[in-house]
Amino acid sequence: MIEIPESTLLSRQMTETLSGKRINDVMNATNLHRFTWFNGDARRYPEILIGRTVREVKGYGSFVDVFLDENVHLVVHDGVNIRYNSETEKCPSKFQLLIVFDDGSYLVFSVVMYGGIYAFSHDFDNPYYKGSFQKLSPLDDRFDLDYFHRMINTTGKNLSVKALLATEQRIPGLGNGVLQDILYNAGINPRSKVATLSDQTIKGLFSSIKETLSEMISYGGRNTEKDIFGRNGGYHCKMSKNTYYELCPNCASRIMKEAYMGGSVYYCPACQNIDK
Repeated sequence: MIEIPESTLLSRQMTETLSGKRINDVMNATNLHRFTWFNGDARRYPEILIGRTVREVKGYGSFVDVFLDENVHLVVHDGVNIRYNSETEKCPSKFQLLIVFDDGSYLVFSVVMYGGIYAFSHDFDNPYYKGSFQKLSPLDDRFDLDYFHRMINTTGKNLSVKALLATEQRIPGLGNGVLQDILYNAGINPRSKVATLSDQTIKGLFSSIKETLSEMISYGGRNTEKDIFGRNGGYHCKMSKNTYYELCPNCASRIMKEAYMGGSVYYCPACQNIDK
């Protein structure tokens, strides 16, 4: 899934790889995924995109925004996998969108669970898209401890910590994926109520948000996700679908996996005791 580390790193990588390339062809879905969302009729995407040149790519929240000339955008969101291939590589048979550039290279967009692929000119009236760049990112220096306290006070303290951080787009791009290590590093259980957290624990949570995301980015993304060349990131997630059958790296307790709030949470029952 595209979260803050992925949108940051994919946008950098795509800017370096794609800038100056002109779109020569656009191929629509060969095997349409029912949970792939498009902006209007995807059959119009060739009309919107062909002939446009990539200027730069920006990432914010869970969005990767490809800026083209003539104020045209191609935006991907959530669970869209993006792969870049050279002209010598075989084109896959199943995809949701394929973009061919003037040098014969191409981008393939595919979806496993759900995701959005949006092509538009000038403006896209989508509250999640606009919220992702209008709200402060934890990577921004202005996202400081005072800002975090105001967010908590505005939201209320009866929510669980998971609900505070990963719902309602309060922090766009901080989703259930990066949440797990943020809470593990802070020693907080996902089910803990915000009202039960001490000022010192809230300060530790704030620091963990900043430090964990920065570490994920510095190591080239999470090892549960891939870049545009199909390479996994170098950050080893401590709490994830790949580690829940292992032992806690801190205390050797068995890592727990539970269904909570529409997704799975992973935590150490000793290091992240809900009564701490």
